[in-house]
Amino acid sequence: MAFASGSRSSLSYVVESTFGTTPAGNFTNLPFTSHSLNMTKERVEGTDIQPDRMSRVDRQGNRQVEGDIVGDLRDTDFDVLLESAMLSTWSTNVLKIGTTPKFLSIEDYAADIDQSRLFTGCSVNTLGVSLAPNQMVTGTFGIVGQNMAISQTEKTQDAASTAQPFDSYSGTLEIGGSASAIVTAVDFTVTNGFVPTFVVGDATAPALEVGEAVVEGTLSAYFEDASLINRFVNETETSLKVTVGDNAGTPNTMEFFFPRCKINSADVGVDGPTSRMITCSFVALRNPSEATSLQITRT
Repeated sequence: MAFASGSRSSLSYVVESTFGTTPAGNFTNLPFTSHSLNMTKERVEGTDIQPDRMSRVDRQGNRQVEGDIVGDLRDTDFDVLLESAMLSTWSTNVLKIGTTPKFLSIEDYAADIDQSRLFTGCSVNTLGVSLAPNQMVTGTFGIVGQNMAISQTEKTQDAASTAQPFDSYSGTLEIGGSASAIVTAVDFTVTNGFVPTFVVGDATAPALEVGEAVVEGTLSAYFEDASLINRFVNETETSLKVTVGDNAGTPNTMEFFFPRCKINSADVGVDGPTSRMITCSFVALRNPSEATSLQITRT
């Protein structure tokens, strides 16, 4: 008897032209480290009071898809998921926060037992990016979707690119337009606020509504001087730009540019006899000249 193993699993996707409907055509393979995609249902319990204290009614309510896809960011392969996260499309290799959702059908296939779970009406609700020394640049895509079906029919997949993952030591970092070598980690999230719009008479939502794009993050740096602390104390807005590369012969790069940030904390503690660190939280606001709070540029 065979059991499904992670080493024989694959993820792939296709862009939907109609919300919740999988179009004809090939899916595209998606490199990933882990995922937690599942369909969930709310429980609907009976409210009758019984003298024997035992309930009689427990039903399953509305359906929705939730879970994270985690992978090492790289050139090309995550471009569509980044568009879904930013509600926008690439324009001359630049991606900004937009207002047009992009919905996907995503297949989770277990090759060793020939089982496929097809998630439909999916969008990237949250995007998390983590940059730190001695690790690949990690992307976490929080998915919200409409429905799931299971079958033994795998979708035909186009192969992923052969691009290598980005790492944190093949790039640069700038604060306020000046290069900085004291930052040890940058983590940020984009939260879109997607929620299903459930209606009477249907177990699945006919649409996903979206909220504001909230871009927040944290930054850790060596306690070298008071510059970061003063930006917090004086409520001084600043820009933040991080560029990462894949260390290839002709490197691909990706730049994350926050043109208008406000630092909302600058915590400095002592954790032992080694280096003291500053931990800053920041929020990215819309910059009028760039017309965005986050800009991603690829080469």
